[in-house]
Amino acid sequence: MKVALIAPSRIPARTANSIQTMKMAQAFTRLGHEVAVLVPGSDPQLSWDEIANHYGLDTEFHMQWVPTRMRTRGYGLGLKAYNAARRWGAEVIYTRLPQAAGFSSIRGFPTIFEMHDMPRGRIGPHLFRNFLNNPGAKRLVVITQALADDLADRLGAPSEPPFTLIQPDGIDLERYADLPEPQNARKELGFAEGFTAGYTGHLYKGRGAELLLDMAEGLPDVNFLLVGGEPADVERVRELASSKGLTNVQLTGFVPNAELPQYQAACDVLLMPYQSEVAASSGGDISDYLSPMKMFEYLAAGRAIMTSDLPVLQEVLNEEVAVIVPGDDVEAWVEVLLTLKDSSPKRTALGQNARMLVQQYTWEERAATLLNGIEGG
Repeated sequence: MKVALIAPSRIPARTANSIQTMKMAQAFTRLGHEVAVLVPGSDPQLSWDEIANHYGLDTEFHMQWVPTRMRTRGYGLGLKAYNAARRWGAEVIYTRLPQAAGFSSIRGFPTIFEMHDMPRGRIGPHLFRNFLNNPGAKRLVVITQALADDLADRLGAPSEPPFTLIQPDGIDLERYADLPEPQNARKELGFAEGFTAGYTGHLYKGRGAELLLDMAEGLPDVNFLLVGGEPADVERVRELASSKGLTNVQLTGFVPNAELPQYQAACDVLLMPYQSEVAASSGGDISDYLSPMKMFEYLAAGRAIMTSDLPVLQEVLNEEVAVIVPGDDVEAWVEVLLTLKDSSPKRTALGQNARMLVQQYTWEERAATLLNGIEGG
């Protein structure tokens, strides 16, 4: 099948939606489909190898940039990308951009719309209904049961398959095969030896950076590795660590997705200290619905996981694969981390269980499920 993916934001970028778009494009391609990714803006003139390293890809697919005006970006992109998809010969459109889903559905073209949050503002619900109530709507994909429930309760969306599918994010398992042991990974990366607790991802508000620094202050014998973040956020956290006199915190800044497994492998424990409110790249609170890609990366890395007790995370995680801790209780995080530090068997058991659980969350399995039963236009 010819599948057109309409990206909601520019590529390359460091946002989660950008990474997910590219991972899904690769997954559809690996399944034998012909794929075109339609991207807002102008071609950055990067080689495929540069794009592949940024996103951790090994399977090439077609990409086409769609010029749009910033003032009417969502609507302009939605219409232009839809037209470009039809010219390319697409049989189905898959997108997270509500304007594109609406234009496509109104015209009766087979459309898969994926959502990671409730529609926002005055226009959001209207755009959602444009998709939902027109003949092109073939499938609604949501990342969590919590989101499916709220869409049904507040906007009357269907909640049952095959139209509505609950599909968390995924993982490239092959990138996590044969990872080195933590001490070997640290040596290869040039990090100091010693028990290491790690966090990978953005440092936006609500991601728990402040809690990590408070933990580091109380655990001077534990190394804390923070990987990722936009430059301004990294500098903010670095200045805060310096003000606390911390010498056991290392911030790397952005690391290309292709290199990320090695950094996660360097950790004895991986941390997800989400708070009660979690900012997205757009600034909105996503704490009720998030399905973070780092959760599946952590599982695949086979390391012990500590996570905050956000209910939505427990749609995937349980006490067999992670230790669940109150998000705002620094003393509890310190106590649990010390317990894990002193119990190699516990860490090993959690890591082994994590690897078994994550087998069902591959990007290819996700892509196959999304297209199952969809007939092309």
